Amino acid sequence: MIVEALREIRERMERARSAFEELKREMGRVVVGHEELVEHVFAALVCGGHCLLEGVPGLGKTLMVRSLGEVLNLTFSRIQFTPDLMPADITGTNVLTDDPSGKRVFDFQGGPIFAHIVLADEINRATPKTQSALLEAMQEQTVTVGGKVHRLQSPFIVLATQNPIEMEGTYPLPEAQIDRFFFKLLVRFPSREELGKIADLTTSSPPPSLKKVLDAEGVLKIRECVREVPMAEAVKDYAVRLVLATHPQGDGTVLTAKRFILYGSSPRGLQSLILAAKARSLLSGRPNVSFEDIRAPLLSSLRHRIILNLEAEAEGVTPEKILQEVVERVPEVL
Repeated sequence: MIVEALREIRERMERARSAFEELKREMGRVVVGHEELVEHVFAALVCGGHCLLEGVPGLGKTLMVRSLGEVLNLTFSRIQFTPDLMPADITGTNVLTDDPSGKRVFDFQGGPIFAHIVLADEINRATPKTQSALLEAMQEQTVTVGGKVHRLQSPFIVLATQNPIEMEGTYPLPEAQIDRFFFKLLVRFPSREELGKIADLTTSSPPPSLKKVLDAEGVLKIRECVREVPMAEAVKDYAVRLVLATHPQGDGTVLTAKRFILYGSSPRGLQSLILAAKARSLLSGRPNVSFEDIRAPLLSSLRHRIILNLEAEAEGVTPEKILQEVVERVPEVL
């Protein structure tokens, strides 16, 4: 019985790895230079998390998200956040209609949040009230309108973008909302070779049609596999100590954290780190989580959960610099 169960788990893990490799190949036909970004977004999806994408306009964020929905056969919606956007424009509202008997009743018309993949474009351009309309959806996967709770589709992921340069007319994201993002990913500018490939893809023949690799049920099965990946106690303790090292008064904190950090990572940071490590192990075809699997997603999991003090801002210290020192200073095993 135990042997059969182990064999079944290995087969499920191998199917998940094969599907992921096929997804990367298919995405590579239309998305150039964002292999690591695709991997992180898919990892967040199978972990049940959301992503904050930071990068200047024109880097292919929308194309990547739309293509991911096509390859996974998931519904996709895009919300352009503007200062005049209202919460009802996201969640939907009750509309007065006639039922079959001719009686006037309120009927709920769902908004664009009712999709598997939701692209919240330039999320920091909307007011805090509108931004908060995403909080319940991101955390509970439900929307409450008129006292009635509506459940969202599963899997569900919010991919929010923000421009790091043009800050005029923007509203900073509340800490409670930032903490709900599984990853914060920096979208880099393409290299010389990648720009050439982009030019070939977009200025010659029509874009290729993408093949369906997975569906909603397949994604949810991989999500189950992620949580089944075993993790040694020493590896889990390493992740815990990394998170504690980001706190100024935490156990084993590093010097730069004491000097420049106002508040360290929340417990959600640890959850993100461990789940991301399990997803990385699974999608790489390894049967258990290694120390490297913990280190690899550290920046993406924790960079947005660290609040720096004024001294750090004055000296140009970034969360990435502090986290790099955390990785260097915290030993794998005590």
